Formats: sequence, structure tokens, C-alpha cells
Amino acid sequence: MTRTLVSAAAVVAMAAGSLTGASTVFAASQPAARPATSHQGISVLAVNNLGLTTTQAKHWQCHLRKEGFDPGATDGQLGTDSWKAAQRYFNWRGEYYDGPLTVDGVVGPETIKSLQMYLNYEFYHLRVDGVAGPETKAAFADFNSTNRCA
Repeated sequence: MTRTLVSAAAVVAMAAGSLTGASTVFAASQPAARPATSHQGISVLAVNNLGLTTTQAKHWQCHLRKEGFDPGATDGQLGTDSWKAAQRYFNWRGEYYDGPLTVDGVVGPETIKSLQMYLNYEFYHLRVDGVAGPETKAAFADFNSTNRCA
């Protein structure tokens, strides 16, 4: 009788082990979940107008073009080409915080700091913190409320 119980227990253990192995294989085949991350003020979007209207964004693009930095199409969509032009412009002016900007078209904290420094040159008195908060967006919109194409 003991032998029968031991044999039955062994069969149950092997069956449980097979099921555990199957569930491990199944679980391993599932795609890994990606952690959700958030970076305030950072954007890698194709278009990032930082709250500007289409008309205001066109004014910024015209300003960049008039200064000799090609933003691509003057379409009111601040995409990668527009931000690369802005980064080149800020570098040319020396408007950077921790050294020249990488010209990649990404609107990250260093690009925002450069924008804030530039807007301060235009008398907006912003805190240079690399965050595209309400004050920075309002100053950028006000600066671009005037037609810079004329």
C-alpha cells in the first residue's frame, strides 16, 4: 500500500511539474511589458508647437528663415526640421546653457532652456529651467503673435 501511495504521489508530482513547465513556457512567450515613463517638458513628437497656434508657428518659422536658418516648409507645424533650425539658431547665437545643443530636432530640456534664454533676451524674464511650462509657452506665443514674415 505504501508503494502504491508513493507511486501515485510521484505521478501527481510529475504531472504538476509538466503543467508548471508549460505555464512557464507560455508566460515566457508573452511580450514583456514596457514601463510607463514620463518626462515633463520633453517631447519627441514629430510636431511640437509648444502651444502656438498655426499662425504663431508660421511666424516662428518665418523668423528662423529670415535669420538664415531653414525650418523647411512654412506650414505652421513645428516639426523636426523647424526645431533643428531653431537649435542651429540658438547655437549660432550662443543661447545654450550647458554647451552647444545637439541638432536633433528633439524638444528636450536643453532646447527649452535655449528657448527660454532667447526669450529672456527679448525681455520676457523667464526662469531658465528647461520646462515648457505655462510661462514659457505664453512668452513664446506672445513673441510669435507678430508677423515675422513681413
